Amino acid sequence: MIVYHRRYNFMTTQGFQKLIWHFFAQNKRDLPWRHTRDPYKILVSEIMLQQTQVDRVIPKYAAWLARWPTAASLAAAGRADVLTTWRGLGYNRRALALKRAAETIAAAGKFPRKQEKILELPGVGPYTASAIAAFAFNEPVVMLETNIRTVFIHHFFADRKNVRDEELLPLIEKMLPRGKSREWYWALMDYGSHLKKEVGNLGRKSAHYAKQSRFAGSNRQLRGAVLKHVSILPIPTTTLKRKLAKTGLTPSQDAFKKIVTTLVSEGFIRHTGKKIALAQ
Repeated sequence: MIVYHRRYNFMTTQGFQKLIWHFFAQNKRDLPWRHTRDPYKILVSEIMLQQTQVDRVIPKYAAWLARWPTAASLAAAGRADVLTTWRGLGYNRRALALKRAAETIAAAGKFPRKQEKILELPGVGPYTASAIAAFAFNEPVVMLETNIRTVFIHHFFADRKNVRDEELLPLIEKMLPRGKSREWYWALMDYGSHLKKEVGNLGRKSAHYAKQSRFAGSNRQLRGAVLKHVSILPIPTTTLKRKLAKTGLTPSQDAFKKIVTTLVSEGFIRHTGKKIALAQ
């Protein structure tokens, strides 16, 4: 493993590219989504990788594609099956957004190629749209995520705090080798992942850094638990509360009501009478 200690604040474009390519040649990661150009499969990987570690995603990615290898197959899937297969990745709204995106793609009969059209898919933000454009279609897009941010802060803003993305984007565009977007962003991400282990999370120097909230006892944990228990069969509200209590979750009546109301409004569940069920 190569470790770089110097600061290259005044590095030329050619020098920076040489550094990144040299690291990538010796240290590139063999990840399953790098073996495909299928935009649907890359979409699946990118949605899964949002706020989830690579090691946790790899087996889930394989299981998901074994079950739903195409957008059309996912579009035809039931919500309960989708949420059950997603279990363990967290942030369940991503699973249903991915299904809605698949429905949109299947209805159109093809995956959109242009970045602005990809951005219109449910659950797809600016970074994900850029990633699909780069990794599936090798488009010369400018994109920014945590590892890429780490690389550019490390080499060009070493002595700064509160670095804004608006300062990084022109540099990213300048350093992008034309015709090699796919491999270049892989290389930046691998190098950024390496830097995090060697010098720490430089993303904290970003003006956009936000520490992830604690999971235990959070609304995220309660949401996930509710969805887990209603994903098989409709369940009486009183039974659901008992099941939650057995796992150590005892929300107040107001907190429970708020979670249920939110999940209903977001289209995850139905609350009819005294029973809660997964929305169809």
